[in-house]
Amino acid sequence: MTKAKKRADVFLAPEDDPREGGPTLGDERATLVEYLRYQRLTLELKCAGLSPEELARRSVPPSTMSLLGLVRHMAEVERRWFRVRMSGLPDVPYHTSADAPDADWDGAAADPALVEDAWANWRAECAFADRFVAEASTLDVLGQTAQGPVSLRELLVHMIEEYARHNGHADLLRELIDGRVGQ
Repeated sequence: MTKAKKRADVFLAPEDDPREGGPTLGDERATLVEYLRYQRLTLELKCAGLSPEELARRSVPPSTMSLLGLVRHMAEVERRWFRVRMSGLPDVPYHTSADAPDADWDGAAADPALVEDAWANWRAECAFADRFVAEASTLDVLGQTAQGPVSLRELLVHMIEEYARHNGHADLLRELIDGRVGQ
C-alpha cells in the first residue's frame, strides 16, 4: 500500500510559487519567454535548500547524473545556444572540452566552491540569453548550427523542451534525496 502524498512532500504552497503570475495572454515572444522562465525556476526549485553533497549525489550507477550536473549542463546548453550559435561569440566552455565532453556531469562534486561557480555560470548565461531575446528585433533572427540556420523562435521552443526534459530528471533526483516530489 502506498502512502498518500502529504502537503509537506511538495515544494511550495501554490500561493508561494515564484513561477506563478507571469503573462497568460501575451504575444508569441512573451509566451515563449514566460514558459522558459517557468522551466528555469523549476530547476532552481528542485535544487533549493540542498547541501553540496546532496546536489552532487548521483542517481543510479552507472549514471553520473546529479542535480549539480544538471545545473552545470544547462549553463553549457544556454552558453552554447545563445552565446555561440545565436550571437557568434567564441566557444569557451565552462566545463566541457573535446577531450571531456561530459565534464559538466562527471565533474559535479560535493564542493561548495564548485556549487557556487555552477550557479553563477548558469545565472550569467540565463541573463545573457534574456538580454539577447529582449534585444532581438524579431523571433526570426537566425543563428548557425552545424546542421544549418536556426531561428530564435525555434531555439526558444528547444530550450523549453530541454529544461522540461531535464526537470523530469530533477524531479526523480530530488525525490531520491529527500522524498520531495514535484509540482
